[in-house]
Amino acid sequence: MPRLLFNLRGVPEDEADDVRELLTEQDIDFYETSAGNWGVSMPALWLRNDADLEKARYALNQYQQQRFLVARENYMQLKKTDQHKTLLKAFIERPVLYCAYLFAMLLVVYVSIKLLFELGL
Repeated sequence: MPRLLFNLRGVPEDEADDVRELLTEQDIDFYETSAGNWGVSMPALWLRNDADLEKARYALNQYQQQRFLVARENYMQLKKTDQHKTLLKAFIERPVLYCAYLFAMLLVVYVSIKLLFELGL
């Protein structure tokens, strides 16, 4: 019976490629399902044999731990050189966009409160 190993929704393409390569290197029999034409199906990697589940999960956990450590090291390096992304830096890069977002949020709050008081609730 097929077993879900790895959900691909929201996963970066490089990580998905790495996981496919890892499973192939470990000689684990798997297949992939896509999101379909309208994106409503579940994109995922599935194991064909239940016997491979433990081996695959162990390899996947090792890979994800290594990926986490590399990403954390990259972030710490960027933070050390003050090149990491912050909200203030993002606002300075695109102030008009963030002002438009703020205006839209305030408009939604205003309309919601106005309707609430007009209906007398």
